[in-house]
Formats: sequence, C-alpha cells, structure tokens
Amino acid sequence: MGPMSATPRPPRRHVPPTSPAADATDAAAADPFRTLPVHLRLDDSDSPSDVVDALFLGRFTSGRQPFARSSSLENVKPGLTLLPPDATVLRQARDKDRSALLAEGEDWTILVSRWSRGADVTVTATSDELAERVLKSAVEDAEDEPEPQPENVTMGFWYVSPRRGPHRTTRKISAGTWDELRGNYSAPVADAMDGLMKMTADDITGRLLLLHGPPGTGKTSALRTLARSWRDWCQVDCVLDPERLFNDVGYLMDIAIGEDESEGGRWRLLLLEDCDELIRGQAKHETGQALSRLLNLTDGLLGQGRNVLVGITTNEALERLHPAVVRPGRCLARIEVGPLNREEAVRWLGTGEGVGREGASLAELYALRRGTSPTLAVPPQADGGLYL
Repeated sequence: MGPMSATPRPPRRHVPPTSPAADATDAAAADPFRTLPVHLRLDDSDSPSDVVDALFLGRFTSGRQPFARSSSLENVKPGLTLLPPDATVLRQARDKDRSALLAEGEDWTILVSRWSRGADVTVTATSDELAERVLKSAVEDAEDEPEPQPENVTMGFWYVSPRRGPHRTTRKISAGTWDELRGNYSAPVADAMDGLMKMTADDITGRLLLLHGPPGTGKTSALRTLARSWRDWCQVDCVLDPERLFNDVGYLMDIAIGEDESEGGRWRLLLLEDCDELIRGQAKHETGQALSRLLNLTDGLLGQGRNVLVGITTNEALERLHPAVVRPGRCLARIEVGPLNREEAVRWLGTGEGVGREGASLAELYALRRGTSPTLAVPPQADGGLYL
C-alpha cells in the first residue's frame, strides 16, 4: 500500500487571550470619566458653598449628564430664585458674600450661585437641547434694566514722575451729555457752549480754549462733557502739573512733539486747570518764558503741524488776563462762566429760599439742595461732577 496522502489544514488563527485588565482599559477609553477620575479632599478652609459646587460637577464629570449650559446675570430682579418651576432643591448654602443652590429635575441639574444682585446659573442635562431649555426657563426675563449711568470717556493724565520723568496714564471718567448739563449754566454761557459742543475738526480756527470765571460755576464739568462730545475726533489729556509744563522744555517737548500720533491724525486737547499765574496780565514779567512757550504752542513754530489744542480754566476776570492770550484769532472759544441769575437759580432749585438777589453759583445751588451751607459744602461727584 502506498503512502497515505494528507489533506492540508488551514493555518490556525491566533486569538489573544482576554483578561479583566484589558477589558477595563477598553472601557476606560470609551468613558472619559474613567480616564480622569475625580477625587475631592475637604478641609476646614472649604465652605458649604464649595461642597455644593463640587456636588454639582459630579453628574457632568461622570457622564450621566454630559451637556452643560450657563449664563451670567448682572442685576437680578428682587425675589427670584432662578429655579425652573419643577425643580427639587437638593442642597442650599449661604456664606457671607454668596449663596449656592443645587436643584434637579428629570434628567437635569441646576446650580445657582448668587452674590449681591448678580448670579451665575449653570445647567447640566442628558441632552444639549434639554440643558438649553431648562436654562432659558431659569433666566428668561430675570434681569432688571440697568439704571442709566453717565457714559464713561477715556481721558489721559500727564505728570512728571520722579523716577520715570514725563508720564501719561489713562482712566475712565463719567461724563453726562450736554443736554443733561445745559440747565446748570446761565443763558449766555449755555448758548456759547452749544456751538462748542457741536464743533468738529473741520471747525478748528484758533488753538486756545479759554474758560474763565469765579470758582464753583461749572467750568470743569463742562470740560468733561466736552471730552465726551469731541471723543470721535479729539483725545483730551489733563496736565496735572501745568505750572511745570511750560518751565520744563523737556516735559513740553514730550507732550507737544514726542507724543505718538498713530491714531489717524486725531486732535489732542491739553487741559490746564487753574492757570491764573500763567495768563494774567503780569504773567510775562512773573513767569519768564512760560507764557511765550504757551503762545508758541498755540500758534507758533512749536505747534506747527501738530493737531494740538490747549484748554485753560482760570478764576481770573477777563480784564485781568494778558492781552496776548485773548487777542482775536488766537482763541478757538473764550467763554466767561458765571453764576446763574436769580430767576435761573430759582428755576434750577425749585424754590427761592436761600437764593440771593445776585443769583447763585452751581456749587452754591447744590449745597442749598442738600440743606447745607453754600460757603462750606462741596457738591459730590454723583450730583454732577466737579464745579471749579
């Protein structure tokens, strides 16, 4: 008998053995929570509100409710809980500065964190649509309309620092509209201010803006409103040490020549407040070259090619000012800001009590409104700003 023929077998496939560890690895790859387990440690530095925050994250972290939506509210209406109607409260904590409220509904959880009038509301849910719907039901129509506030204007402030030399910083200042402030001025002043507030870069003729008159008549508050009215084309900078500016050539050059003008050729208005010594009639003799440099900046070689205006406030009467300062053609505007006459003051105050026959300044009227002595009181900024 001949040799037996064997039927070839197909090659055996290698099937790797499975193990519990391998199964756990595969499961972890499909579950983000298991790749990043959360362990919390609490000590006496944690507050009940911190615990509520941690509990809220559990369902999102584990993947039971993998979708989240949130909203921040600045001014919540009084009396609102910010909870949907069908919410069940799970935890509630109140600390000194905030409170935390944890609640749930079918397939969703909500955390409401409150402080003062503000709140953060976050919802987790089994679907994004559900989270969005629950959040909307919690925060819709929950905010009060913000109270009207004076609009902020960016103003620059120049000063000489002992360490850094000439330095400019900026801050936001509040400034009302001219319509809001117009009634604070006598009729002739208001009429003159009307044209000034409407002025644009195309209307520039002179380079010097002069507001003069007694203290407390509203010169500074008018300049703040002017900064708001001109903000589209002019940057307003206040020089905090004007007595030094025109006596320090390096300081003057830094402001007038060295300032960056990369903002598309915008004009700059340099405000110098209470510069009585600089521009009164005897200024040339008393201050040396300071007055000459001021005039040179407004219409001399120093100011050529520079979009620079100079605004000056002074308590001096017009007849005491240096004739070179007030000559025709030099001033963009020259406005004497005086007190309101008696009729205007009574209309402003709503009563004639305390108003003399000569009328009253704006500062005196605010003092009378507050029931204090006009000679001692200085009206707060909240009532309309500074009144120098």
